[in-house]
Amino acid sequence: MGEREKSVTRLNSGYMKKYDAHVERQRRKRKRLIRRLVLFAAIVVIAFGSMATYHLKQRELHATKTQEYQQLEEELASLKQKETYLNEEIELLKDDEYILDIARTNYFFSKEGELIFKIPNQDPSY
Repeated sequence: MGEREKSVTRLNSGYMKKYDAHVERQRRKRKRLIRRLVLFAAIVVIAFGSMATYHLKQRELHATKTQEYQQLEEELASLKQKETYLNEEIELLKDDEYILDIARTNYFFSKEGELIFKIPNQDPSY
């Protein structure tokens, strides 16, 4: 037996018109619901994407600032050490004996009766 075509005559009654209107309203409601859900999903995806992008930029900025902070901390420690050294040097330069020692060492000044021999800074050949 082959397939038969279904041929049912549709009644044009008030009930069928109301039923068709009801089915059409349900179809429109479903279509509006799907559109609203798609719109809401698009808004959520856009919001999530923008927040994720912002978060990644902030993490990158934080990493950069942290690295810069560490470098500046190292530089500060170095400058404090240099400041301590220079303050000690200032205190030593207030002493006349220290200044005379520097003059004798670097500029070959001598005390009375003192002879200065310049020795080269080379290693001996033996």
